Amino acid sequence: MNKIYVGNLPFRTTEQEVEETFTQFGEIEELVLIRDRFTNNLKGFGFITFVSPDSAKEALVMDGKDFAGRPLRVNIAREREKNDGDRGDRGGDRGGSW
Repeated sequence: MNKIYVGNLPFRTTEQEVEETFTQFGEIEELVLIRDRFTNNLKGFGFITFVSPDSAKEALVMDGKDFAGRPLRVNIAREREKNDGDRGDRGGDRGGSW
């Protein structure tokens, strides 16, 4: 797997700051910081896809390291599990799609 999850990011961080921190581990294919769909504010996490799976493994050393005053959470990204439309404890139909 060549994709990592990066969490506990400051809400004012930029893609460039994250990229500068993680390019030391290898070439980045894609970097996505997740935003709230309504406010467009950062949600404090994102995903980095490296060209090489070895780069992703090496980047795991950043777990717990300080990034702008916050300890990063870094691990190999897992695919979302499909739940056949079950919304769990999210409540009733609120429109839109999840």
